[in-house]
Amino acid sequence: MENPYLPYPVRIDNIRIETEDRNLKTFRFVFLNPEDEEKFSYIPGQFAELSVPGKGEIPIGIASSPSEKGFVTFTINKTGLVTTYMHNMKEGDIMGIRGPLGNWYPWDDMEGKNVVIIGGGFAFTTLRSSIIHMIQPENRPKFKNIDVVYGARNPGMLLYKDELTEWEQRDDINMHITVDSTDDPDWKYNVGFVPTITEQKITSADNTIAIICGPPVMIRFTQPVLEKLGFQPENIIFSLEMRMKCGIGLCGRCNIGDQYVCKDGPVFSQAQLDDMTGEY
Repeated sequence: MENPYLPYPVRIDNIRIETEDRNLKTFRFVFLNPEDEEKFSYIPGQFAELSVPGKGEIPIGIASSPSEKGFVTFTINKTGLVTTYMHNMKEGDIMGIRGPLGNWYPWDDMEGKNVVIIGGGFAFTTLRSSIIHMIQPENRPKFKNIDVVYGARNPGMLLYKDELTEWEQRDDINMHITVDSTDDPDWKYNVGFVPTITEQKITSADNTIAIICGPPVMIRFTQPVLEKLGFQPENIIFSLEMRMKCGIGLCGRCNIGDQYVCKDGPVFSQAQLDDMTGEY
């Protein structure tokens, strides 16, 4: 059995600045040992621990899709010791990845259904992984309509801008991009908070599953919108990434009642959360 505490050594292959404030960067990692890449077999929705020797580790959702071979990517928000150190690292530097960890979005249940993806801020990472997964030629026929509601504070804070443009040009996915506010006269998309745009753009819950990942305030106000639209609790799927800690349920810092977000989650349905305490 693999040691769950032992990270795989990886090399930073590429670093891309995502936002105008430069606080969000996407790191592409290449495994030093090819056999480690095979062991790191993940499903969209899972996360991993990024490990920097002497600094610590952080849990981050996997932004790449399993269909993207030869590397794995994570989008890092500069917020603390480890992330600040990573933002100062260079291409070619070596660090570690521990995982994959946690559960994933209910892909089997989603087959044959419409899918609504709702994301806000830098939590769009595992949703990016999910979109790439669904639009693969071998996977796209498994799903019916795909709607994506994605918002940021302003245009400069949107992630994956090139891919957003590519997805918008496709005829098999409906993109609803929004920002809280902007003074850009050339802005051609929505202006408004994610819950408001969701209520405007998503008109039916029939045969539909909604996946949500974002800051707690966005989740809190989006949930009643989906209920108003008629979504059943088992068809509202949350990723509680903000609660992840050690990744294997030992530190006891992520629990909600008797459930550990990093081990039993981070993906939970509204039906599951309704049976827990209100801590989330």
